[in-house]
Amino acid sequence: MFAISLGDDGAELRPLEPFHAEELLAHMDRGREFIGQHIGLPDVVADLESARAYLRSYAEKAASDTGRLYGIWDGGTLVGGVLFRTFDVANGTAEAGCWLEPSAAGKGLITRACRTIIDWAIEERGIHRVEWYASTKNGASVAVARRLGMTKEGVLRENYLYRGSRADTEIWAVLAPEWRAAKAS
Repeated sequence: MFAISLGDDGAELRPLEPFHAEELLAHMDRGREFIGQHIGLPDVVADLESARAYLRSYAEKAASDTGRLYGIWDGGTLVGGVLFRTFDVANGTAEAGCWLEPSAAGKGLITRACRTIIDWAIEERGIHRVEWYASTKNGASVAVARRLGMTKEGVLRENYLYRGSRADTEIWAVLAPEWRAAKAS
């Protein structure tokens, strides 16, 4: 297994795999309400069996090269994650996403982890376009997209049915030439 340092604070980015099911469930239980404000992951990871199923689904995506899932560990504790919900090498597109429990918020972990996986996708895998979808009400996620140098491309109105209500989704993206230019400056 590998671990990538996310800075001098000891935080690490590692693959999040099926054998982490108990750890993922404990993490989700600590942050369920906070994480679930804008995304459905806490509803998907409700018990140990569903945690295993979720992690298996991403192991299958990794095996078929259609998605990836990474955990963020801070002080040895799983506190969040980043992922490529979709990953299409043939078309050169991917959709990145994230979540974090409240104890880890405000430390820059998501931005650092996303920079790592986006850079890998563009430089190692030849992805041309990385997309980011965020609820218009999720200011923290929108701020990450901005910090990553993404461009807001529009809003999908009432496209996301979440817990019985329709939500608007902002679409952000960065293209490989933009990513490289930002890194160079």
